[in-house]
Formats: sequence, structure tokens, C-alpha cells
Amino acid sequence: MTGLGNPKYTYTKGLHELGNGAYAWLQPDGGWGWSNSGMVVDGDQSLIIDTLFDVPLTRDMLSAYRKAEPRAAETIGTLINTHHNGDHCYGNECCEGAEIIAHKLAAEAMAHEPPSMLAGFLEAAPQLGDMGAYLTKCFGAFDFKGVTPTLPTTTFEGALTRKVGDKEVHMLSVGPAHTPGDIIVHVPANRTVYTGDILFIEGHPILWEGPVENWIRACDAICDMDVETIVPGHGPITDKNGVRALQTYLVYIRDEARKRYDAGLSCFEAAQDIDMSDYDAWGDGERIAVNVATLYHEFSGDPRADTPTLFGWMAELDKRRHA
Repeated sequence: MTGLGNPKYTYTKGLHELGNGAYAWLQPDGGWGWSNSGMVVDGDQSLIIDTLFDVPLTRDMLSAYRKAEPRAAETIGTLINTHHNGDHCYGNECCEGAEIIAHKLAAEAMAHEPPSMLAGFLEAAPQLGDMGAYLTKCFGAFDFKGVTPTLPTTTFEGALTRKVGDKEVHMLSVGPAHTPGDIIVHVPANRTVYTGDILFIEGHPILWEGPVENWIRACDAICDMDVETIVPGHGPITDKNGVRALQTYLVYIRDEARKRYDAGLSCFEAAQDIDMSDYDAWGDGERIAVNVATLYHEFSGDPRADTPTLFGWMAELDKRRHA
């Protein structure tokens, strides 16, 4: 299932002007760590949605934003983090002096998942066999040691609005779903929404937190908005067809995992048994292991598998796919 990008935009690395002072920064191929960002400007004011996984990547992005909007983007007034994963916030230090806004639960999670943790995983990778090779494949391109953790200065729950010049920017909590503190950022004047990792386009989403029903409802909320341009957390700029495709995926894996849970299959057995052939063209298919683990946790109430186990399962599935 491909071709889910908005045909108005090409999926190329770098800056994309969306019109009327709205921008996106894209990082193909949208896999692990290769996230998107956005900028909204009006007059001499600017707001950024998400930074990137390390400082050099974020500096390059901000340089392009400033070149496109030298008056507005010279000083970033507001930075919004859509959630706590490092590929959306580890570059926060580059927006010195900005108000940094995130959901309360995202801010709490940022404090518990510093960049030093990922740096430690990469240092240990040579001793971890296949899982170490997989971790290096996913995260080895990024410089976590050069990141100074920079946490939000403003947190909220529910909804929050800021103005950029005369434009309103609405932040809406839709989590827990992908992570505990997911938000989406709606700019009505641009008919644009920046979704963070509520949307992975042409890549498998990863259900770290759940419940899945919140994520399904978040897709409904986006489809109910008067928007035509949708910037996902990963992948090409899309439209509501991309949102519906992601929602269909979530409903499918929920129902298929339930069948296998009821039949007594183990979590990893179910992840291997579900027919994902309709999604072969989507990247990072090994994430089905995490998605089924979270769904089994929802079904049973039992503790979910720990992170090393989940990465071990993903490493095994990725190795088989590329054998």
C-alpha cells in the first residue's frame, strides 16, 4: 500500500513551503529517527513544531527555516514538542530562548529518557549480537553524545492555543496512544495539521503506549478537521487518505491480534502469524512485534514485555526479512 503522499508535494529531504507562511522539513525515508518538523510564521513571529534527533540535524533545519523567513525565524519564539521521543525533541537546545511547550506527560517522559540512554545502548551494541546490530542500524547515524537535554518550559493537558502574529495555533492532546503525551498541532489559517507520530505515512506505526482506541479516535479527529495539508511525524506530506490508511492498519492489527490472543498464541507467535502482506511496501515492518505486545497488554492487563525483549523480537523479524 503506497502512494499515500499528498500529490501536491514531493517527498524529498529538506524544506517544503506549504503556502501562507507554513513550512515542513522532511527527512526521507521516514524510518527510525528520520522525523519531520514544521514551522509557522506570520509577520515577524515564528513557531516551530518539533526539533530533530541531534544537534547537527536540527541546526541544518533551522538554518533553512531562517533562510526562507529571515525576519520571522531569526529568533524562534515558540517551540512545540508533539511527544517525548528524542527524534522530536533532542534538538531543543538549538532554539535558545524559545518557550518550549509539550503535554505534561511528554515532559515527564523526556526527563526519564535522556539522550545518554540511547548513547549507552549504542556503546553496548557490539556485545549484543543481532540486537546490537539492529540498534546500530536504527540509531547509529545520530550523535546522542552531543545533545544537552532541554526540557519544556510550559506544559498542559487537554488543549492549548498560542498566536503567531495573527494566526492561532491549536494544540490538542490525543494520547496516550503512540506515547503517553501525544499532541497534534492545528493551524486553521493554513488548513494544515502537524500530527507528530500519530501519523507514520508509508511506514509501520509503533504502538509504544496505547490504548489503540485512542489512536483510532485521533485519526477520526484529524479527518473531522477542515484541513487539506497534513504533515506526519514520519513520511511524506499527506491528506486524509493517508490518515484513513493508517487508521485501517490499526483496526486490522487490533482485530487480528485479538483473534490470536483468544486462540492462545503467545505474543511473539501472534506477531509472526498475522498476515501483513498488504503492508509489505511500508517500512519497518518488524514493529508489528511491539504493536502486538501492546495489544496483548490491553487484552490481558498483564505487564507488557520489557524494552530489551521488544527490540530483540524486532531484531529477529528484521533479520528474517532481510535474510
